[in-house]
Amino acid sequence: MAGAKIKKGDNVVVLSGKDKGRTGTVLQVMPKDGKVLVEGVNVATRHRKPTQANPQGGIERNPAPMAICKVAVAVDGKPTRVRFEEKDGKKVRVAVKTGETIDG
Repeated sequence: MAGAKIKKGDNVVVLSGKDKGRTGTVLQVMPKDGKVLVEGVNVATRHRKPTQANPQGGIERNPAPMAICKVAVAVDGKPTRVRFEEKDGKKVRVAVKTGETIDG
C-alpha cells in the first residue's frame, strides 16, 4: 500500500452494516488486519462479573474493530474518496468530491 488513505483522527462515515450512515472519529488504524476503530460506532457490549479491580462489575461498552473498506473519509458530513497529490513538494491527501486538502 502506497500510503494510508484513512488515518487516526480522521472524521469518517460508515458506508454499510448496522451503523450505516453514522459518523465518528478514527481512534486506531490496523493496516495489517485491514481494520479501523471508530469512536461510538460498532460498539460491542460485555457483561463483566465483579472483580477486585472492578468491584461493581456491570456492562462494558467498547468500540470493536471494523473493516476499513466499510468507512470513508467525511467532508462536510458526506463520504468522499481520497487521492494523493503533490503540493509544494509534499504528498498530501485530497478529497475527490470537493478537491480540498485533508489535513496537510
